[in-house]
Amino acid sequence: MENMKLYTHDEMLNRVVGKAGTPRRDTFETELQSYLLGEAIKQARKKKELTQSQLGELMGVQRAQISRIERGHNLTIGTIIRAFKAMGVSATLSFGGETLALC
Repeated sequence: MENMKLYTHDEMLNRVVGKAGTPRRDTFETELQSYLLGEAIKQARKKKELTQSQLGELMGVQRAQISRIERGHNLTIGTIIRAFKAMGVSATLSFGGETLALC
């Protein structure tokens, strides 16, 4: 059996997406973070047993906007805070060592 080289997660990211600090890697990481934030909002909504329409009513936006938010689109800090506050969910976000408490 021939020896197989095992790669770390970071090594694979460097090979497939590009090294940290390159435009392609920065874009990838930004999109991943947006997706994860949208997914956190979606999971919180489901835990509260709310539909997208109901969350939209609480936030004062249309259901389609909630769909975009949950897919990681149109996310701003203000939108994230509004979503969690509308659901009455406490959350914290960390940015480069700084922590922001929501609710």
